[in-house]
Amino acid sequence: MRLVQFESSNGERRVGVVEGSQLREVRTARSVRELALAAIEAGVGLEQQVNSLGLGDSHDYASLLADLKILPPLDHPDPAHMLISGTGLTHLGSASARDKMHQAGDETALTDTMRIFKWGVEGGKPAAGQAGVQPEWFYKGDGSTVVRPGAAFPVPPFAEDAGEEPEIGGLYVIGPDSKPYRVGFAVGNEFSDHIMERKNYLYLAHSKLRSCSYGPEVRVGELPQHLSGTSRILRNGEEIWRNEFLSGEANMCHSLENLEYHHFKYRQFLKPGDVHIHFFGTATLSFADGIRTQAGDVFEISQAEFGAPLVNRVGSSDAAFEPGNVITL
Repeated sequence: MRLVQFESSNGERRVGVVEGSQLREVRTARSVRELALAAIEAGVGLEQQVNSLGLGDSHDYASLLADLKILPPLDHPDPAHMLISGTGLTHLGSASARDKMHQAGDETALTDTMRIFKWGVEGGKPAAGQAGVQPEWFYKGDGSTVVRPGAAFPVPPFAEDAGEEPEIGGLYVIGPDSKPYRVGFAVGNEFSDHIMERKNYLYLAHSKLRSCSYGPEVRVGELPQHLSGTSRILRNGEEIWRNEFLSGEANMCHSLENLEYHHFKYRQFLKPGDVHIHFFGTATLSFADGIRTQAGDVFEISQAEFGAPLVNRVGSSDAAFEPGNVITL
């Protein structure tokens, strides 16, 4: 089952089940978060909760996408109660982009980045119920940084790059029992500043404080072991870059269980009712192929198992915060 959140013609929120070219409204549902919390309370799965409510009116999916009426597939009415985060160096394909570091014999010659990748290859998939090596982790922001499918990414005036990162994200709600419940998975664009990151790996935290997008659909249930999709960039309607986008545990050096454990082991991330969007990493970047994006460029990330592609474009700069503008009280 794949779910979307959307705005009706009168501006009200709805939840829909994807049925081919149509969306069928889930009766009485106004958000996927509310559906998930109701399922937790009833002790049933999300799909069972949807089926218990039943389906109503149909809507043309393509029209809603074109009119920017599709919302992120999971959110929170208070953006401060959303945490957007991610993990890096998690996909086996990144080895080729990092000079095949896992074949290096002298660990002392490795950079810290390469060393963490090597640890993941060796210990990122522990036995079920056990903790493996912890991955690289980063914070992107709260829900205010999320851009809906089809919309433009704002670019800070201090940004040095505006690059895509095609990823799969896990979507979670924290239950009343302070336990994380996975709602499902979505295609994401973990938009980042790669020039800033490349200057020094300690700038990674700065480079990740950008907008992001995910959806338009959330896939309920388990993630397929192997996923093969496409990431591409269009400029003035012409394709300027395309590459295969691989994901799923068969293409990763960490298990999803291990990545989830090392995120939710922190008690401050287990506040009942909160929403978490956690990106699982990628091995595909246009930046690695020498592409430099510009305002108006369009990102398109496709994975057949997730339905409609995620499309966003590079927007204009945000308003600048100037030095010396902190006010003393």
